Amino acid sequence: MSYADVAAKGPKQSAEEAAAPPMPQIERTDESVHSLIDVDSPHVSSVPSDFSSQTIKTETQAERIELEEQARAAAASSSQSGKKTDRAAFAKQNVGNPVVLGNMLGVGVLGGVLSVGAYKKWTRGELGWKVLGIWAGVVGVFGVADYYVSRYFFQKYPPKK
Repeated sequence: MSYADVAAKGPKQSAEEAAAPPMPQIERTDESVHSLIDVDSPHVSSVPSDFSSQTIKTETQAERIELEEQARAAAASSSQSGKKTDRAAFAKQNVGNPVVLGNMLGVGVLGGVLSVGAYKKWTRGELGWKVLGIWAGVVGVFGVADYYVSRYFFQKYPPKK
């Protein structure tokens, strides 16, 4: 259904509205055109004829390529040093470890419970700084308790490195 169809079904225009003066229009003049740019002036630059065949066309592109090469070199040097701090790799290696599984399950359950609870409080208009502060304290207590419990169980079930 178009706007015109909807407007046609609505109330008709009154005589007062129909007699209203038309909306003012912007006058268009050519006085706003001051001058054309002189192509011989020094602020206009040209590109070499082989520009389209160049692999790097702008300074920005050259800087980006240089930064990417530096990032690749840094990644190669960090992988050569043997330091694996990637948490995803740790989780993949220890997917069968009950401590890692318990931590993932605990964080997921706590996050879900707090998220659903926050949404319910928000819809009732009861979510405030006091509630958020209490929940932040709960997350802190959970984190401390999880650290010590995990440390104890990692002695029984050591992680793979």
